[in-house]
Amino acid sequence: PKTHIYSGVPAAPEGRGGPKLLNSEKAKTPLLLAAKYGCAEIVEEILRMYPQAVEHVDDKGRNILHVAIQYRQEQIFHVVEKMKFPMKRLTRKIDNKGNSILHMVGIDKQDQEATDMRSPGLRLQENLLLFERLKKASKTEFIMHLNSEGLTAEKLFAVSNVELRRDAKDWMKLTAEHCSIVAVFIATVAFAAAYTVPGGPNQTTGYPILLHQPFFLIFVITNVLSLTFALTSVIAFLSILTSPFRLEDFKHNLPRTLMIGFTLLIVSVLMLMLAFAATIFLMIHNKHQWAKISLSSLAFLPATFFVFLYLRFYISLMEPFKHSVKMLGSALPQCNSVRPYCSWITNLVSRRHKLDSTVPANRA
Repeated sequence: PKTHIYSGVPAAPEGRGGPKLLNSEKAKTPLLLAAKYGCAEIVEEILRMYPQAVEHVDDKGRNILHVAIQYRQEQIFHVVEKMKFPMKRLTRKIDNKGNSILHMVGIDKQDQEATDMRSPGLRLQENLLLFERLKKASKTEFIMHLNSEGLTAEKLFAVSNVELRRDAKDWMKLTAEHCSIVAVFIATVAFAAAYTVPGGPNQTTGYPILLHQPFFLIFVITNVLSLTFALTSVIAFLSILTSPFRLEDFKHNLPRTLMIGFTLLIVSVLMLMLAFAATIFLMIHNKHQWAKISLSSLAFLPATFFVFLYLRFYISLMEPFKHSVKMLGSALPQCNSVRPYCSWITNLVSRRHKLDSTVPANRA
């Protein structure tokens, strides 16, 4: 294999020829350094000028795919994936410890864990989805390949993610508990509002006095929707709390259920605020227009604040589904009105994912 010409050469000591330039990075080639830090433009330029560089390995026997996968630089993987024939060779390579590219998913990247601000559940899901994609790209014989420690890639992944799985379980349960409490509270308010309609009932007929007002129908519909969505979200959160929390559950089932429950919770809050705004219009329909607009606008302040605070969390929940959105956009080439929205969603999620992965730990 091709290695850097300075691989294994000790660095010059400080004060006798210059600073230690080679010691920290083990004399990696520029291509491998760019792959480690996710500099896709540099990788593309190096491979364009010098395609043979894709064969370079470091002092540990890792090629560009090993490095990109270990440090979760998927954009580098996609750059190499475009090179059809080198990709086939590189997927069959192993490092000095017998690790294939599948094993690299289970290798700890401790120097990046401190700067990864995402929740444990989402980090574990990302690892599981990456392992699944690489498993499809690897040859069958490498799925059961044993490294120097006698571990298959799947076994190494399970062993190295024991602590992350425990943290993900605690985070998932705590999030579901807190969200279910909020959902129950919203359902209680919506249920009580159904029996205390604006204006009260007619003492003779028993029907609401404001029954024929246009905003009364809006109040009824939004209040019913708020109650329905809140109770449905409670069911979703309860299904999380009663889950066995198997490792495979963190790949699709638990994150999808959490996203559905959280979406229903947000919608129930918005519906409750709409019901409250409709109540304001019913109670002061004879007042000035500016008063109705001002008070109804204030009714949306809690919902707006709620969405603003949890938008980042919601986007992080959507991160694993960006591949499905891309597939949806490519499957609808004739629908020009749909594809821009798919592209906007994937770009927004990718920017948020990059920000969460690079925020310094001391700003958490």
